[in-house]
Amino acid sequence: MSEDPMTNQQTPTPPTPHPNMSNHDGFEQEDMSSRSALSFLAGLVLVGILVYLIVFGMYRFLDRYATAHQPRMSPMVTPEADTRAVTPENAETFPQPRLEENERTQFRSFIEDQDRKLATYDWVDKDRGTVRIPIDRAMELIAQRGLPVHAEAASLAQSSGAQSSAAKNSAPKDSAPVKKQTPKAAKTKAASGK
Repeated sequence: MSEDPMTNQQTPTPPTPHPNMSNHDGFEQEDMSSRSALSFLAGLVLVGILVYLIVFGMYRFLDRYATAHQPRMSPMVTPEADTRAVTPENAETFPQPRLEENERTQFRSFIEDQDRKLATYDWVDKDRGTVRIPIDRAMELIAQRGLPVHAEAASLAQSSGAQSSAAKNSAPKDSAPVKKQTPKAAKTKAASGK
């Protein structure tokens, strides 16, 4: 600091700029040069290519090693076909369920097949005389005739209906309803003599 002769006060001396600073105002002009960013990216690409070449070479070496050290196949054995390569002709021989080849067309053909089955007549079992009729016609027939009832179920319903109506008719109308007892309770009452 230097002394001012007029005021007898010390005045601060201006700071000396840092040697790396390009401006004397005390601010940096650039954070990072584009040259350093480009050189980093180039180095990154080179490292990626180097890693790729190392891995590629390693797998080639391992393939050659496995082929060279594989035991020889007996001449009596026929080699099996490679099942990893699938042709469209082979796809039909695979067991169900199969993967979809084209979802839209397969689903559309499935829906069209279902609609055709719902709208046409066809044999289900010719030997037993079972046929398929269109759903509209089936609904009309059910509305006209009602649902079919099997003979066994009808006879059971009639016999149970006849028994319940007979029991209602034979019961006296004045008496209180009879309380049903379990067989165990009836035995204990009979044993006690009540």
